[in-house]
Amino acid sequence: MLPATFKLCAGISYRHMRNMTGLRKNALAAIHQELNRLAGPGPSNWISQVRRSSLLSSRIQEEEEYNEEEMSYVKQGENALQKAISILGEQDGWTVEIVAANGDKVLSKVLPDIGKVFKLEVVLEQRPDNLYEELVEKMEQMGEWNPNVKQVKILQKIGQDTMVTHEVSAETPGNVVGPRDFVSVRCAKRRGSTCFLAGMSTQHPKMPEQKGVVRAENGPTCIVMKPCAEDPNKTKFTWLLSLDLKGWLPKTIINKVLSQTQVDFANHLRNRMANNVSMEMAYAC
Repeated sequence: MLPATFKLCAGISYRHMRNMTGLRKNALAAIHQELNRLAGPGPSNWISQVRRSSLLSSRIQEEEEYNEEEMSYVKQGENALQKAISILGEQDGWTVEIVAANGDKVLSKVLPDIGKVFKLEVVLEQRPDNLYEELVEKMEQMGEWNPNVKQVKILQKIGQDTMVTHEVSAETPGNVVGPRDFVSVRCAKRRGSTCFLAGMSTQHPKMPEQKGVVRAENGPTCIVMKPCAEDPNKTKFTWLLSLDLKGWLPKTIINKVLSQTQVDFANHLRNRMANNVSMEMAYAC
């Protein structure tokens, strides 16, 4: 079902097919059907938070406002979200890479046509709305608090949910892995109390490959933030990561770097959110 769904979605990014209302409706129906299948039975599965009426559908009137390039980015972002949801919905076959003392966990899985993907699972002492604001609305500030990131710049915004970004990563300690840059399309969704931020590599005329910088590739990637069942003021934070760092790097080094990067990210994000709370309290005094 998935390959057929992707082909149908990709088809409506072309202008002559985008004007075919029936095809757009069929594509959306196929996505909804696939999401329902992925949700499966059982209220404990996080994927069940994805409702038929909302997650990936765009209003037809909005679609007709986009030009061909913009529509292509929208569909790339939605496809990244679709693929990521499918991967995260599969509970079997994950191998534990890291379990930190605080309970943070990184798992991995090898997938056909994608390779090895990593999944961070943590609980954060923040509400999903606050984390969404930091990671999406303040995305360009990430380099201020995450030492693994030098810069994030938004190259283009399309509607409310889609953007194209340029990110530059810092070198790892000892320069085992040098700086990399990425051009990504990102799809941000808020549905009920659950927030999503998905992405994958793309190309953009404002950011061709830079001399002396390795252009890496990512995707599908996705961050999912939902309130903890036992405490809605805490967030179950899941981050699916798929990266191709390029260059001649042994897989053992890549695997170690990527899994540790996820653990480090969770800690840096905790510190950032704690500092935000401290500043708010200081202003209130």
